[in-house]
Formats: sequence, C-alpha cells, structure tokens
Amino acid sequence: MINVLIHGANGRMGKKVFEACQNDDNVKAVCGIDLVENLSNPDFPVYSNFSCVKEKVDVLVDFSSPACLDNVLEYSIKNSCPAVLCSTGYTAEQVEKIKEASNKVALFRSGNMSLGINLLIDLVKKASQVLENFDVEIIEKHHNQKVDSPSGTALMLAEAVKEIQEQKYFTYGREGLVGKRDKNEIGIHAVRGGNIVGEHDVIFAGNFETITISHQATDRSVFAQGAVSAAKYLANKKVGLFNMNDVISGN
Repeated sequence: MINVLIHGANGRMGKKVFEACQNDDNVKAVCGIDLVENLSNPDFPVYSNFSCVKEKVDVLVDFSSPACLDNVLEYSIKNSCPAVLCSTGYTAEQVEKIKEASNKVALFRSGNMSLGINLLIDLVKKASQVLENFDVEIIEKHHNQKVDSPSGTALMLAEAVKEIQEQKYFTYGREGLVGKRDKNEIGIHAVRGGNIVGEHDVIFAGNFETITISHQATDRSVFAQGAVSAAKYLANKKVGLFNMNDVISGN
C-alpha cells in the first residue's frame, strides 16, 4: 500500500485526487495539507502545514500553487519523500530549484497529468516533422478561475513543436497592427470562461489545407488519475526528475 499526502487537499483537484486514491486498492490518502485545517476525519486529517504531519507518507501529491514550492521541496528532501508536482505557472527560477532538488529526492513534474495530452504531444511532434512549412497556432481554453496564462499544457505543446522546428519562437496573443505573420511564429492564445475543464487545439495551417489536433478534458478526474499513476510510479524512486513519458513507458 502506498501512503499519499495530498497538498492542496481542500481544492477541487485535491478532492479529485482523494477520490482517485479511494478507487485504487494500492493507494491510500493518509493525510492532507491545506490553508484551512480540517481534523474531523480521523482517517484523512487535513493539516494547515507540513510540521503537523504525523503519518507515514510514501509520496506527496501537490495540487496547490507555485507559491508553495519551497515548502513542498523542503518537506520532500527532509523526509526523503518523492513528490508529484502538478501545479503550473512555475517561474524559470522555480524550475531550476526543482531540477536541483531532484538530485536529492525523486520528483515528478508535468504541465498536464492526462495520458491523452501526453499522446497529443507525440502526435504534435510527428506533425511538426511532416508539416514543416505550415503555420502553427495553439488555442487553450480553461475555466474562469484559472490564474496562470497560457496554460502549462499549451507551453508543453509549443515546446513539442520547437523541439522539432528549432527556429520557431512563441507569440502570446495578438493586438493592434502587428504586421504580417512571421513564418517562424507559434501563436499561443488563451480563452477563459465558465467551467471549461481544459481544451487544447494545435492548428497546422497550410496554403490549401488545415490540420487540427485536439484534446478535450470533460472531468478533472482524468488529471487526478494521472497524478495517482505518477505517485505509484514514483513511490520506490530515490532521486531524479521524471515526467509522464516515464510513467507511460514504465522505465
């Protein structure tokens, strides 16, 4: 049995991770961390900070915010506890902190926890090889409570294109007289509204045809299930930085 600590336990994703743990016979959510403490459930106490944790924890799953990264890494390193980092919007400095910390403890980081999105990334790379003279535009849509833009997934998709077509660069939205589109642009556009869980379209536009590769998440459970799969993969790892490709391959 793998004992999981859920950081951001009272949030929408934290609750979904708890449900995913309940539906997996090999995983148990033993405690959580959130700003609002809740000790009413003895089988799953939610503490206000890491110093209150008494339970044996095998893996930490973090669905909080980038502002909490230092506390997460400190707990993980101090307790040799692998961590699944599911937050998005990290700064370049924070990404470096994660890389450095992975020399001391096993960490998993992905801009999207969906297996389908990671398949989409592979398809985008393949399309980028074949459609090298096509214009590339990425449109991402999320709910009106999402605080970072563009989404981590949109950036992953853009990086997938740039990995194949190294001359490309990112353009974030367009306004005013911006001039003709440069052939090396990757346009990235964000839509925020309602309760959209997550939609991503990668458009390859040529002179006589357009190919669109799309993914739509209809329920946040898909991200929670991915996080639990990552936790199970990470449980016996000591050090290193891993991502969803490692989970898919099982290496």
